[in-house]
Amino acid sequence: MRKVMEKQLKIGQVDVSNIQIDLKSRDEIPQVLLGLQAIYSDRRIRNEVFSILHRVVPENVDSGNGRPGMDLWKILALGTLRLNCNWDYDKLHNIANNHKSVREFLGHTIFEFDKIYALQTLKDNISLLTPEVLDEINKVVVTGGHNLFRKEQESLRGRCDSFVVETDVHYPTDINLLWDAIRKVIELIGQECEQLGITEWRQRQHILRKIKKLFNRSRKLKRSNSKNKQKKATKKQQIIKAHQEYIGLVEQYIKQARISLATLNELAIGNIARIMLIEHFISHAERQIDQIRRRVVKDENIPHSEKAFSIFEPHTEWISKGKAGVPQELGLKVCILEDQYGFILHHHVMENQTDDQVAVAMVTKTKRKFSALNGCSFDKGFHSPKNQEDLQRLLDNVVLPRKGKLSLKAKEIEHSESFIEARRKHSAVESAINALENHALDRCPDHGIIGFKRYVALAVLARNIQVLGARIQQKALKRLMRCKRAESQYRLAA
Repeated sequence: MRKVMEKQLKIGQVDVSNIQIDLKSRDEIPQVLLGLQAIYSDRRIRNEVFSILHRVVPENVDSGNGRPGMDLWKILALGTLRLNCNWDYDKLHNIANNHKSVREFLGHTIFEFDKIYALQTLKDNISLLTPEVLDEINKVVVTGGHNLFRKEQESLRGRCDSFVVETDVHYPTDINLLWDAIRKVIELIGQECEQLGITEWRQRQHILRKIKKLFNRSRKLKRSNSKNKQKKATKKQQIIKAHQEYIGLVEQYIKQARISLATLNELAIGNIARIMLIEHFISHAERQIDQIRRRVVKDENIPHSEKAFSIFEPHTEWISKGKAGVPQELGLKVCILEDQYGFILHHHVMENQTDDQVAVAMVTKTKRKFSALNGCSFDKGFHSPKNQEDLQRLLDNVVLPRKGKLSLKAKEIEHSESFIEARRKHSAVESAINALENHALDRCPDHGIIGFKRYVALAVLARNIQVLGARIQQKALKRLMRCKRAESQYRLAA
């Protein structure tokens, strides 16, 4: 049984729209709470958000029966706070159980000391939010922000750019990826055999220490920079020998693991999901063995397309954007389109895509959500001749610098005052990117491509809610200052 929010107030409970928030605080928590309060206080926006949240509950579940689950409003509030403040679950756990204002937003009174949340409860419930649901809520929130702050009939002008969100992985090398794979194979098959009373893998910790010893020996050996050819050849042979011993021992235990799996399959016993996972890691290990043998022993260059950069986060890409001091980043690129009010209208996680491949799609999808968009600026990375033509058909004002030598017509366009002014304003998107990176989108700790997309979507939504709350805070502070000035003038006149 799960509800969006309990309609009946308890004794001592304050309605969300009446909760007092410190307007003078410069912290991000009050801004997020003000944004959430604005969503709740507007009945039309609240009903739209609540109807979208209802989709989180599976259709075949009876909402009136069963054990009560966490209210969906609480999940949304805690999820946006976690991302906007860049907290881990331990910090969120502490805040949810002890922060007075946050607990008021969750519907608790000061008398409910015994109502606390378990750490695993928070993890399980926030992961129920899907990227699609979050994207729809984001559209409603941005529309509400436009209704409050956008002048009537004013068109939207966008700024589009991409940045890298890193995945939570270590730096990949052939030998440490092989270590990751064989470690998981031995741990999982050892656990499976132990549960079934099979003693074949009882010494798995000793086996792992043997493999780790050879891994460390291979890792520490470096190629010689000596000008003496004999020394270089000797060092190369040492490296080859160390790697061969390492992969030889790993192959021995992979063979033993396959025999154990065959026995389990013949007897039709064991956890099928775990067995499939073991086979998955075996395939990773065999790929890494092949690549080590080709690279070290046969001195081949491994094509980039054949390389893996993480065993546990296979969607990770090796990205080199040419930034000073940042030779490469391990993660995925995320493209965002921001308007002149600081709201992020649309975002897209780029899987094996470049900027020029997503430019038209970004504008097309944004216009479906916000038809008032009539202009957008990009940087040179988004340029292609086809993009120039397609974007001109979609938008009245396109600012997309061309690459290479300009024709006379292109030079006339890009040297015009309006184009130059738009190029200057385009750099403001870097501020939005920096804000997103400071509010959790520097590195994604969630696992899997679905977890990655959910994390990005929740961060974008949280950022828009904070922008909404910050604008409301500024407006309220200005009103407060006007009242104080009027009061002081009245006293002086008296």
